[in-house]
Amino acid sequence: MFSILTPPETRERSQQEILDEITPKVMALTGARTFGTQEPTIGDRRGGLPVQYVIQAPNFKKLREVLPAFLEEARKDPTFSFVDIDLKFNKPEIHIEIDRQKAQDLGVSVLDVAQTLQLGLSGQRFGYFIMNGKQYQIIGQIERDMRDEPVDLRSLYVRNRRGDMIQLDNLVHLDEQTNPPQLYRFNRFVSATVSAGLAKGKTIGDGIEAMDAVGKKVLDDTFLTSLAGPSKDFTESSSSLEFAFLLALALIYLVLAAQFESFRDPLIILFTVPMALAGAVLSLWYFGETLNIFSQIGIIMLIGLVTKNGILIVEFANQRKAQGLSRHDAIMDASVSRFRPILMTSFSTILGTLPIALALGAGSESRVSMGIAIIGGLIFSTILTLFVVPVIYSYLSSKKANAVDVVETNSARIV
Repeated sequence: MFSILTPPETRERSQQEILDEITPKVMALTGARTFGTQEPTIGDRRGGLPVQYVIQAPNFKKLREVLPAFLEEARKDPTFSFVDIDLKFNKPEIHIEIDRQKAQDLGVSVLDVAQTLQLGLSGQRFGYFIMNGKQYQIIGQIERDMRDEPVDLRSLYVRNRRGDMIQLDNLVHLDEQTNPPQLYRFNRFVSATVSAGLAKGKTIGDGIEAMDAVGKKVLDDTFLTSLAGPSKDFTESSSSLEFAFLLALALIYLVLAAQFESFRDPLIILFTVPMALAGAVLSLWYFGETLNIFSQIGIIMLIGLVTKNGILIVEFANQRKAQGLSRHDAIMDASVSRFRPILMTSFSTILGTLPIALALGAGSESRVSMGIAIIGGLIFSTILTLFVVPVIYSYLSSKKANAVDVVETNSARIV
């Protein structure tokens, strides 16, 4: 059942707060296995629990043996509020075992027993007949009151080769079992998907780590595990963002190396990135946000936003060094001269990102972590840039200016 909430401005509680209140109430219901969940902001919109852990086994027997222990351990873990599985053994079946030796002694073949069960219980169509201009089917079947219980199977009679009627109770043994209505496969292996809801304050990453811990404890080397649904989307997007982060660092370094015609200056500038990352992570922790896809996108944006502060200082210091100042005097003069432009660009970016962090507008709550990461990283890096970059510059920068810088400076003086 999908429930649509009223607009956020007309209610006092958030969507997560409503879900936290509903979850223990619906789980207390005994008429069905009930759980509450939110639709993911991105990824699969077909619903379902956020953590979906696929267990793959070489055969169905081993899978059936290990599932109870796996579910028991998963339900003990405080990371999960609800644990369920798609492979349920809730389909009743009756296995009929024929005593072949006794049937042979009584002159009854296995085929006779099978045909008797088929004709009496399967509702097989024998033909048609027409009455009053309408066609009807001829179906052979025992009366309903004689086939409602498993014990009724033993009341059937089968004719032997001599023409005598033999009751099936003398020939068969009944074994009542329960099996799953259908079997699932994943990557050609017999599989079962364990789905779990997260406890308050837990993330999908926490749920995946908890499932891996349970798997290491319960499963042996013959089992394989994988992810599905929102969990798979989370891991794939996280790995893509990590690659994008590294690619952004490499691209900025190469561009700066070409711009400054130096391999040292880009390293000095990129020292602002760790400070921005530290500020973003501390801000997320302080405001109770998680390191999700949106906050990771904000961190990638920080790479380009914070390096501009280092560019302003390093470029101006190189110009002062080309004019004849020492390395120490050049970086000190650049830090003082570029203080106002650094503050102007940083505060303009912070004010532009502030509406995202304040969650202004419908559906903007999911992007709060992005705004907090950007603002926290900018504030932290802006303050430390004025101290760290000069120190790194005084150690890594060359003592003399590049020849290109001198030529450009001399040309500027002639003009």
